[in-house]
Amino acid sequence: METVAGNPAAPRAGGTRTARLPADDPDRGGPGDRARGALLGLAVGDALGAPAENMRPSEIRRRWGRIEGFVSDDPAGTDDTEYAIFSGLLLARHGSALTVTDVERAWRMWIADVDEGPFRGAGFSERGTLENLRRGLAAPISAQHRHAWSDGLAMRAAPFGVFAAGRPDEAARLVAVDGRVSHEGEGIYGGQAVAAGVAAAMTGAGVTSVIAAALSVVPMDSWTARSLRRAVTAAQRPYPDRLTGERAVRSAVVVGGYPWTDLAPEAVGLAFGAFAAARGDFRTAVLMAVNMGRDADTTAAVAGALAGALHGASAVPRVWAEAIGPVRGSCLPSMRGYHVLDIADLLAPGPAAGGAGGSPGDALATPGAGPAAGTGERVGPRPAADGANCRDARPARAGAGPR
Repeated sequence: METVAGNPAAPRAGGTRTARLPADDPDRGGPGDRARGALLGLAVGDALGAPAENMRPSEIRRRWGRIEGFVSDDPAGTDDTEYAIFSGLLLARHGSALTVTDVERAWRMWIADVDEGPFRGAGFSERGTLENLRRGLAAPISAQHRHAWSDGLAMRAAPFGVFAAGRPDEAARLVAVDGRVSHEGEGIYGGQAVAAGVAAAMTGAGVTSVIAAALSVVPMDSWTARSLRRAVTAAQRPYPDRLTGERAVRSAVVVGGYPWTDLAPEAVGLAFGAFAAARGDFRTAVLMAVNMGRDADTTAAVAGALAGALHGASAVPRVWAEAIGPVRGSCLPSMRGYHVLDIADLLAPGPAAGGAGGSPGDALATPGAGPAAGTGERVGPRPAADGANCRDARPARAGAGPR
């Protein structure tokens, strides 16, 4: 991302775009449609899952019954969506030439060096990374903290699969470059599995091929691969009812009694398990991920990205799609005003878009330099008064587990 004059946290002008998905979209089933489906699916899953984050299925049922749609009067994405937009913009600027230095520079300029105010730092992996960067540590040392195995890379991995559509290995390579600033080991593997899965889904590959692509880019003896295989195996068995199937997938993956819900191997396994159980159907996959609880916003975001890439934006129920607006900057003030569809348009493959077939750097709208740049209009960053919709970095039970 290029340096611009003025406050990098200033939001883009406008900020009113909604998910307009015409029924007669001429690109339906094409790369642009699948790109929009992947990133809109991520944002929808994030917003649907946010209220259930860190909850057990039994707690979800006691409070809402079964979640079948938005349970908030004001649904919005969390850090999952905002960090995906951040990484998507960075990828659009640099493309396949992206380096760890580019990523570290962007984290410093647009996150670490921005006055965070009430910004809670999202998950522990992001907080640990920012603390290291502010202490002067450089990547990959900046990723050496206690939560380098978190799902913080997996949650922002879908844009890499969109960009590298049909090239799972390239998607995995690029997301690992991005992740070396904040993650190590299983944290990297989780992001690679998601990026590769989305890259395969972007070509319309079947559910089995999407799962195979995800497994092909991570070590087969890794926790991530084992978790993914167990979840998918459980998901493909017959069950007498939906709840029994969800319990089986969850039991195959979740580490019982472990307080931290943001484990990359667990979240990625649950997301792919939901995707497999639903046979790629968007609504079924996302709602299953939500109702299994744990890190529900991330698991639903990943399941939504996979199913959205597979079937395109038309697979996202219109009432859900229309609820997604520009992000609020609750976690990343410099991302305020961007819509996931803006990022999809930048990254979609093809000469008319900014992705693999175009020149993304020329199309990039740099954070803080929206359509009104140069007009003299300046709006301050929107405060996140209570940190709402920014991942609350805490274990499933307050006070449980190590810090």
